[in-house]
Amino acid sequence: MECLSFGVMTNGVIATGNLNSTLAKKTSRNLDMNSRNPSDEHDDPLPPRYCIGIDLGTTNCVLAYVDTEASATDTGASPANANAEFTVHTFLVPQWVDLGVAESRSTLPSFHYTLHPSEKLPRSDAHDWLNPTDDALASCVGEYARIAGLLHPGRQIASAKSWLSHEGVDRTADLLPWHGDHDVPRRSPADASSSYLKHLADAWDAEHPDHPMSQQDIVITLPASFDEVARELTIRAAKMAGLPRIQLIEEPQAAFYAWLDRHRNEWQDLVQVGQLILVCDIGGGTTDLTLIRVRPADSNDQSNVVQFHRVAVGKHLILGGDNLDLAVAKAAEAKLGRTLSPRQWQQLLAAARQTKETFLSVPRPERTTIHLPGEGSSLIGGGLSVEMTAEEVDSLLLDGFFPDVEMECEVDSQQSGFQEVGLPYAADPAVTKHLAEFLREHRRTGLDDATADGTAADPSKLKESDQVNLVLFNGGVLTAPAIRERVIGSLTKWFSEPAVLESARLDLAVAQGAAHYAMVRRGHGVRIAANLARTYFMQIEQNPPRAVCVIPADAQAGQSFRIDQVPMDLRVGVPVSFPLWVSSTRLADRPGEVVDIDPNTMTPLPPIQTALKDRKRRDQSTMQIVIESELSEIGTVGLFCVSDAKRWRLEFDIRGTLETDRESHDYAGESAGIVDEETLDECRQLISRVFVEGTLKPSLLIKRLQTTIGTSRDQWPPALLRQLWESLMDVQENRRRSPAHESRWLNLAGFALRPGYGVAVDDWRTSQTWRMIYGKISHPDHQVRAESYVMWRRIAGGMTAGQQSQLATSLGRWLLAGTSNQDMAEANEAWRTIGSLERLPIDQKRSFATAVMESLDRKKASPLYPSLFWTLGRLASRVLAYGPLNLILPATDVSHWLQKLSHSPSLNTSDEATKRLAAFTITQMTRRCDDRFRDVDQPTRDRALSLLDRLGAPDHWIELVKNGGQLDHEEQQAVFGDTLPLGIELRG
Repeated sequence: MECLSFGVMTNGVIATGNLNSTLAKKTSRNLDMNSRNPSDEHDDPLPPRYCIGIDLGTTNCVLAYVDTEASATDTGASPANANAEFTVHTFLVPQWVDLGVAESRSTLPSFHYTLHPSEKLPRSDAHDWLNPTDDALASCVGEYARIAGLLHPGRQIASAKSWLSHEGVDRTADLLPWHGDHDVPRRSPADASSSYLKHLADAWDAEHPDHPMSQQDIVITLPASFDEVARELTIRAAKMAGLPRIQLIEEPQAAFYAWLDRHRNEWQDLVQVGQLILVCDIGGGTTDLTLIRVRPADSNDQSNVVQFHRVAVGKHLILGGDNLDLAVAKAAEAKLGRTLSPRQWQQLLAAARQTKETFLSVPRPERTTIHLPGEGSSLIGGGLSVEMTAEEVDSLLLDGFFPDVEMECEVDSQQSGFQEVGLPYAADPAVTKHLAEFLREHRRTGLDDATADGTAADPSKLKESDQVNLVLFNGGVLTAPAIRERVIGSLTKWFSEPAVLESARLDLAVAQGAAHYAMVRRGHGVRIAANLARTYFMQIEQNPPRAVCVIPADAQAGQSFRIDQVPMDLRVGVPVSFPLWVSSTRLADRPGEVVDIDPNTMTPLPPIQTALKDRKRRDQSTMQIVIESELSEIGTVGLFCVSDAKRWRLEFDIRGTLETDRESHDYAGESAGIVDEETLDECRQLISRVFVEGTLKPSLLIKRLQTTIGTSRDQWPPALLRQLWESLMDVQENRRRSPAHESRWLNLAGFALRPGYGVAVDDWRTSQTWRMIYGKISHPDHQVRAESYVMWRRIAGGMTAGQQSQLATSLGRWLLAGTSNQDMAEANEAWRTIGSLERLPIDQKRSFATAVMESLDRKKASPLYPSLFWTLGRLASRVLAYGPLNLILPATDVSHWLQKLSHSPSLNTSDEATKRLAAFTITQMTRRCDDRFRDVDQPTRDRALSLLDRLGAPDHWIELVKNGGQLDHEEQQAVFGDTLPLGIELRG
């Protein structure tokens, strides 16, 4: 049996194969990127009265709006008149600013706070909707949430927007606040974002009961560099807040629309054809760079002299005000001369934000003092204080983040960026370096385009247009005059001094521009021609890796493309995965062009996965298809397989955003080797002889397969292993012939699918294995059950969190009971299976780790010591093999267990193999990763180093604990507990 493992085309034909129809139903964990299109036409004959713009910011949210009826009344024009004047207003948002004090303010701080049991919000007569619920733990958003977090940082969610774009965690999981207090309910980044939107909607509805927000035209802003998943999760957050129909606009564009709104009667006198406008947007969480080129207006446009074309957007950089806060906090901690506890660090970080704002404002003091409360018994009178000067902060922030650099300077990708709060901040904090790189790559973008009337552009004028002529600042960081001056100084050094497009309120501009854009969509004002500015590719070949352009960089919203230059043969009923790539530098490729994949200029996207079905065709039939693509009105990407009159949507797999699934873009597994079809047929025959014909003993299968293939099984490449898995699935019903048959089937199936990821559509294979095997073991035999645990352990990396939790619960019923009649071989494998389940909730992991510690204190459990140590190492590891960062056990737990372990009889074993396992476990538990919330404290690290010395640990393990580093291949296999397939590595 064959299976299509990815959409690879050779000579124009996708290599596909047969797959049992019972396997063809793909588990759906996908987000339909287009079925929720909020841009559908309204059923009402007249458009909604209000156009609303929402800046869903990292640090603050703002709501602006246009009352179309009031605007029409003011000018005496019909609301439908495209030339009617309109006014953009800022909505004042009621919110708690202190216990018992509610005020309306122009910004809603993007903080969510769960009240401490000692806090209680009273009822507000003026704002009934603002009144707290009767829940045991009430919560609020806004100003009080920001202020209260200074004292109780473990109860505050901040920077939810940055987490929406964090690929290292499950963005749909409840993980915020990051390392929060134990009694605080967790929320996903989308849920936290929705709480801000819901607050805005409730406030609006209270003042406009006849015009609820959900029925108005709503435009929400997001960073231009947000990936497709972050965009979709923003849409999801809006739906969760009761806003099912929204439009998205990129923040730099919105900022420019705000400038056009403020200068609507004079902007044509302030810009000239041929100029290049840089929008530099540095907010609380991201740095967003955008270039807008000024071109002649279309000859059919009699109202305007010029057109604005957005021609380039920068890379996604989690680099903004949060990084400046971290830098100030780091400097303050250094002046204190001590390493703060995680709780004190959170308090310092919140105080550093205020310190930064104080020193970047005008006027400002020469010095200020940061005060931190004490902890524990020293809470009263045990506080800390540190003084920071304006000169220190200038050097830290201006020289560190906005240094004077040459245009040719390179961004340093080798530095270790801040990891203090779990976010993947940009490795190089120098914004001016990123700006230089962006302008080197894009300042000439669009110069070769024809003019609006179709004639060739004047080369002499084009030569003058490769420099920044105008700059528009946006974002909270750029409210600081000193920072704006640094950016202008860099641009002046590289080109000549640009003119600054003035903006009155940088904190309000994005929302105001979004509201203005909503009116532009109705035909009022000038529209920015915003091309996609990114090129999308679908990988079609493996060796060498090549891809076809499916959406060009100059695509407009609502535009579609048919890629019929590369027709493909595709088999119905077979799961397929199409690796996608995006580039912000390859902007000239056209749809249908086939190009070599260059990881330096192309970035992998979440995979597109589907299983095509056609009721009019028999299962597994082959059809010729072409790819169609489209860019929706809200800026999301749609891809379709098309055959005759049928059309199948290809959908992004949200789970594919995790790093384990992105490995399929590298094709490390597939490129590790292939086996000829004749050899594969012989392997299938051997499997059939064991499980179907019964002419070969199960115990001889592995030996015969090794002879046929010509190598030991550890050298079998992943492509071959997955083919063997498919053959095993074909005969899975026949595993019931005997306990020996079932044991062999389980053992080989797990070996063939390990580690559950690394080859395209492995998540589908794992889901099929789960569906057919979990709870369906046929023989109540210790060996059979042990082999089933081995299988789950081997493929755990491909299992969902729900599957892992279900498996752990069933195993825990008898493992935690500690019955004396447990079969040791079965118990050993069961414990190792528990250790491999890295997607278990924290509480479930903690309960198992606690049980392991108790067993290690019992000499009667000595036969289980090796498995118990291995399990503890996986459960308490500082760096997970494949799991998300939010599921790492707290360092305080590890410190407690290590102290107990230092007195455990299990370390006094004379067995060298067990001692080595114990040493490796301690290494995993205390390995340095330069993340305060994952790293153990220094006393624990010292204790670990002492234990490692006592156990005779290798020098590299001691180095991992002292200074951190990467595991070598042998150590990775020790973590995995098995040999890893060729070409596949663990994350650590």
